[in-house]
Amino acid sequence: MFALGEKQEKTIENRKNHTGGGRRLLHWKVIAICLMLYDAVAIAFSYFFGLWLRFDFQFTGIPAEYLDSYKRFIPFYIIAAILFFWYMRMYRGVWRFAGFNELLRYALASLLASAAHTVAITLFCRRMSLSYYIVGAATQFILVVGVRFSYRFYTQIIVRKESVTEQNPQKKVMIIGAGAAGRTVVRELQQSDKTNRVPVCLIDDNDNKRGRFIEGVPVTGGRDDIPGVVKKFGVEVIYFCIPTPSAKEKKDILNICKETGCRLKSLPGIYQIANDEVLVSKLKSVAVEDLLGREPIRVNMDEIFQYIQGKTILVTGGGGSIGSELCRQIAAHRPKKLVIFDIYENTTYLLERELRERHPNLDLNVLIGSVRDSRRINQVFELYHPDIVFHAAAHKHVPLMEYSPNEAIKNNVIGTYKTAYAALKHGAQRFVLISTDKAVNPTNIMGASKRLCEMVIQSMDAVSKSGRINLLPFVHAHRDKEVHGQDLSDPIDCMAADGSGGMHGELKIESIKNRERTGTQFVAVRFGNVLGSNGSVLPQFKQQIAEGGPVTVTHPEIERFFMTIPEAVSLVLQAGTYAWGGEIFVLDMGEAVKIDTLARNLIRLSGYKPDEDIEIVYTGLRPGEKLYEEKLMAEEGIKKTDNELIYIGKPIPFQVEEFLKQMEELAAASYDNSTDIVQMVERIVPTFHPVGEHPDGSETHKASVAG
Repeated sequence: MFALGEKQEKTIENRKNHTGGGRRLLHWKVIAICLMLYDAVAIAFSYFFGLWLRFDFQFTGIPAEYLDSYKRFIPFYIIAAILFFWYMRMYRGVWRFAGFNELLRYALASLLASAAHTVAITLFCRRMSLSYYIVGAATQFILVVGVRFSYRFYTQIIVRKESVTEQNPQKKVMIIGAGAAGRTVVRELQQSDKTNRVPVCLIDDNDNKRGRFIEGVPVTGGRDDIPGVVKKFGVEVIYFCIPTPSAKEKKDILNICKETGCRLKSLPGIYQIANDEVLVSKLKSVAVEDLLGREPIRVNMDEIFQYIQGKTILVTGGGGSIGSELCRQIAAHRPKKLVIFDIYENTTYLLERELRERHPNLDLNVLIGSVRDSRRINQVFELYHPDIVFHAAAHKHVPLMEYSPNEAIKNNVIGTYKTAYAALKHGAQRFVLISTDKAVNPTNIMGASKRLCEMVIQSMDAVSKSGRINLLPFVHAHRDKEVHGQDLSDPIDCMAADGSGGMHGELKIESIKNRERTGTQFVAVRFGNVLGSNGSVLPQFKQQIAEGGPVTVTHPEIERFFMTIPEAVSLVLQAGTYAWGGEIFVLDMGEAVKIDTLARNLIRLSGYKPDEDIEIVYTGLRPGEKLYEEKLMAEEGIKKTDNELIYIGKPIPFQVEEFLKQMEELAAASYDNSTDIVQMVERIVPTFHPVGEHPDGSETHKASVAG
């Protein structure tokens, strides 16, 4: 009825060939038929060879009774042997991957077939000479099994050599770890016909393994021998294949490796051995965080599971680095509903696709909007009534905020205030603010704005506990229109409708919270720089290295505390389970790391030499940047939690009423794009020392443009 195009006809033909709808046989079936024919010839020759050898290779010397018995019996044996070989799957193997298991099965099949031959020819024909049985069986095994493994030998040796060219030269690999993972990687490298990498040595600290061989590759020494072995064997690539090293052990070994100038790859974890996933393709490039030398943070996942399961969770800034990882981990713990809220649609859309593919049964709602929009925020809370709020939405780029300080206040401080108030009004159980160590003794407006966010959270918690809702100020931008027009859709506008800027109505905390709850618990979580996040230096360093340099570092002495994205998110989730209200949770991130050291390590891990292959250029401190970050203010002090790596900073006392009045003035000034906004923040945050006045005497800058 319809004419098919040439392309469609070819597609149909291909499908027929693959599904058996056409006459053309699949390639493996053709190979199987050829092997059957070969086996028939090989079996006939094997036992004739045994007979021929017995009589000194003289055909005329073979007695007639022996030759007649062989001729009468061999056709039946060939048919039976081929059927048995089929049953033993000797015609359905993928020969390029044939290994010990296949060899064992083929050997067993050949041995059983030979045993059957011995019994049957003796019972039904005559007893043959001993050499007939032995030589025939041995020759049959060699010919039948040998042809199957010859193809594997060809692909492993010949084809692999052909893949090594001037444009794709062979690279010698050192494998650290002569255990199960190391052995598996050695075997895969040896068996693959698509790689130009060949294992030449293994390293292991176990003295009992030194001087021995694994898959023909020598174990040449321990970690201290790495530099010498690299030179001796001409190693270009190092695979770190110890699945469960301590952080210190991994750091020590990788510090030795990075001095060799070799490229490094690492096995991600022990679970890959359990899942039979120890493949070269699974090895990842050694990340610079492997050199931090700190044990990864461990959290009680059972507590987090119970905390999240069955709850409606709202994540603001859900499309960002921290927010998206929060969403991934929350989605894996069976929440009742997950609501993602972000103003940036691109990353949020990609996250939505990822979560829907991974968790098809997840009740997911992805919303676009700004935390600065009171009506939008309250609409979200009225519609979804979240139990737990993770507030990750913020401007975080220090230099940019120095030149746009009003935007930092609007988005970070006022956005946090409006979101926190909506959580309080609608009876959320907990509100967790994502803060930063830059809030400690801030020297830039971004850090000061995050300290203000922490103060907002502490104030909200005090209001929640005391029920003094009348303290909450009016902070909306379009005040006159809202009040005189009696537009009461904004909850803060509603409470300030008298124009006084405060709350003087009859509304009490008990009337805005769920009666089964004791008020919203507000907490903040403070951590340092997050490796791999959008604002991290690592993506910039990696791009600069890929382009051949130079790598730019602001100052040779600048230091930062670092943690990984999963660690940051684990801390945030754990903080939610510990929260009583008003706390600032802090992660013990170990020792601060110099950015210069970080850059040099990354250059070495990429197989280059700093200042030789890749130049490092110092550009000077950026606006608002300081040399050192602190984790806690001296006045705060700390106390431990059940997790020895998580601490609680004791809240710094301040006058909540006075602070909230200052907040009202700050909000109005920021929406008026005041040029005095930095000075106003100084008066509110006593620990804020704008660059130029910082007590450590570091080089300073002044923001020249008001945002």
